[in-house]
Amino acid sequence: MSAEFEDCLKKGKIGEFSRGKSLVKKEIVTAEKDFSDAKDSLIQGKYKWATIQFYYSIFHSARALLYIKNYREKSHYCLIAALRALYVDKKLLAVSFVEGLQRAKALRENADYYDEWSKDAAESLLKTAEEFLSQARAIIGNTEA
Repeated sequence: MSAEFEDCLKKGKIGEFSRGKSLVKKEIVTAEKDFSDAKDSLIQGKYKWATIQFYYSIFHSARALLYIKNYREKSHYCLIAALRALYVDKKLLAVSFVEGLQRAKALRENADYYDEWSKDAAESLLKTAEEFLSQARAIIGNTEA
């Protein structure tokens, strides 16, 4: 277990969550809705909102991966640490997915807090969010089987 993940557990930013598995489907549905809304925003030229919505699609996909393991995050940073420990370190998820989540988080924060966003950034998140959602579905499907 990584030091980051252990620190998040110790600080209560990640914790065991017995209801996790029962909420996985809800998180995937939310991720799908955010993804669909983000694509609509992108088509309408609303690049700031598309950036934010694509990030939240990735976030909810990632949260579903934590829930399937009966963990819950209370920090976006610790969500990333948990994905590394529970999936990347165990070779269940490529590190590129966590890097995509980190990049999406930075782009969402820039759009949300600093009003800095671009069409190119929003378009780049389309592929990231689509791949993350697909990978989360595959992992969850294999876990439930």
